[in-house]
Amino acid sequence: MESYRKFFHQYFLLYRPFISDLNRLLNEYDLHYSQWSIMYYLEMYESVTLVELSKHLYVEKPTITRTVNSLIKLQYVDQIKGRDNREKRIQLSPRGKEITAILRKNIDEYEQDIMTGISPEKQAEVIEVMDQIRSMIIKRGV
Repeated sequence: MESYRKFFHQYFLLYRPFISDLNRLLNEYDLHYSQWSIMYYLEMYESVTLVELSKHLYVEKPTITRTVNSLIKLQYVDQIKGRDNREKRIQLSPRGKEITAILRKNIDEYEQDIMTGISPEKQAEVIEVMDQIRSMIIKRGV
């Protein structure tokens, strides 16, 4: 098998079990991975527009809107005023910040555990390769 095929095959074999495990961790808080990805982004950037989220996560705007609305119903995210009335900005609510802190700790422990035995140098190599592949995908306009 060609090395590129092996690479992407391994990626697919890693992705599903990883997301399934994350969803089990998130389930206690009525969340799933797509919602967590938004909360994680908000934790880093504080407030964003739905358009910014859509571009960053490469998810269609209607899907982002539905996912954000579910986070608003859970009271994990608040909608705030943007520069004008058309712009919808969101941020973590106080409850969302509390839940994010708890989940961040649990997920950090999980991620550290599954990386046991893999040197920081090897991790950095893989991160670099994944970043290069992502850049190539984006450059192609996908």
